[in-house]
Amino acid sequence: MFYDIREVEVESLTITLENDSIEKPKKAIFRAKCFRVLKDGFWGIFEGNLSDSEGIEEARRNIVGKGDVEIEKVVSKGSYELKAKIPPQDVDIEEKIALLKDLRKGLKAKNSRIGYIESLKRFSYRDSEGSEVHYFVPRIGVAVLAVEKGDTLQFLSKRLMKVGGFEELEDAYELIEEINEVLPKLVNAKTPPSGEMNVLMDPQLAGVFIHEAFGHAVEADHVLQGSSVLSNRIGEKIAGENVTIVDDPTIREFGFFPFDDEGVKAGRKILIENGVLKSYLHSRETAKKLNGIPGNARAEGVAVPIVRMSNTILEPGEHEFEELLELCKHGVYLIGSRGGETNPATGYFHFSAQYGYLIRNGEIGEMIRDVGIMGNLDLLRDLKLGKKVHFDPGFCGKASQTVPIADGAPEVLCRTKVGGA
Repeated sequence: MFYDIREVEVESLTITLENDSIEKPKKAIFRAKCFRVLKDGFWGIFEGNLSDSEGIEEARRNIVGKGDVEIEKVVSKGSYELKAKIPPQDVDIEEKIALLKDLRKGLKAKNSRIGYIESLKRFSYRDSEGSEVHYFVPRIGVAVLAVEKGDTLQFLSKRLMKVGGFEELEDAYELIEEINEVLPKLVNAKTPPSGEMNVLMDPQLAGVFIHEAFGHAVEADHVLQGSSVLSNRIGEKIAGENVTIVDDPTIREFGFFPFDDEGVKAGRKILIENGVLKSYLHSRETAKKLNGIPGNARAEGVAVPIVRMSNTILEPGEHEFEELLELCKHGVYLIGSRGGETNPATGYFHFSAQYGYLIRNGEIGEMIRDVGIMGNLDLLRDLKLGKKVHFDPGFCGKASQTVPIADGAPEVLCRTKVGGA
């Protein structure tokens, strides 16, 4: 019989400035304890504030049958604390509100919504194999949404989210500068061309493509369910030789964690190396079934851990931005993401950019709006890559659970279909 115990405490704070009005700050403390017992190939789970022995017994009683579940046995021990230069909890709420008001002051748009988020997570894990790990990680961020009207009504959103303390928000004013520069032009921008053409993606849009179109397809639970286009393709060349993609929770970006929610020490996973599919992302259970390496089981609170990405990165290439423009010659340069949809079972994707520009004769031309791209994972076979990776933070939802992640990518030149968003 195997058992594990998770204890999670999260202190969170959100503050929202709607135009010039502060909504009541929302502070919450979440504490929970969860027990899992695996016996005869079947999980029993219990959530409650009981002693270890009582909780394990309650979880054992919830085993209602027999199954075929096995797990990879991994023993981890350790403790980690991410120390911020300016701990968020030591900064007065008035100072946080003052930051939002100062950002609003610099924003030219008439209508805006500026949000502050803060999350302090304490995590403890122990199991019957002798694992015992603890960590503390603070997260902090600012998100800005601005709305303006010209020929069309348009919005533009930018965010800065990091692991660490209040010092990580020093660059928040750059979000305002970018919105002030772009939004007045965006409201009067042209509609996009349509059809198959050369597309130069900025790092944010390229990162979303890698996360959504590729990353979910290498989550091993999707593979086992038969809902991944990449099932049974380990060792196959699925991308160009210049394409290497990794998932790395040890990098201090928004998807950072020192141990996953099954107590496994975090580590870098090579997913594609020089175009060849090398591995999937795993929990203990999927690792056992597919002979993989666990360490990517994540949960919101004490929900059931499932296979998730962390910081997913398309490694850089050899081209300067100006070279990519010259190679593109004619096409579009697309910036940012407004979301979209993807199907891991087919590899099909459809994403909307925040805005873009026409490219003519290797030079950036007029701005375009309401533009999207579509295609499938075959796009990976012919990419030209920029020299520097930039990270875009966010939250990823799966199975009604949300976890912090980051996408990393350089500029990417490809050829795919373009149309209205």
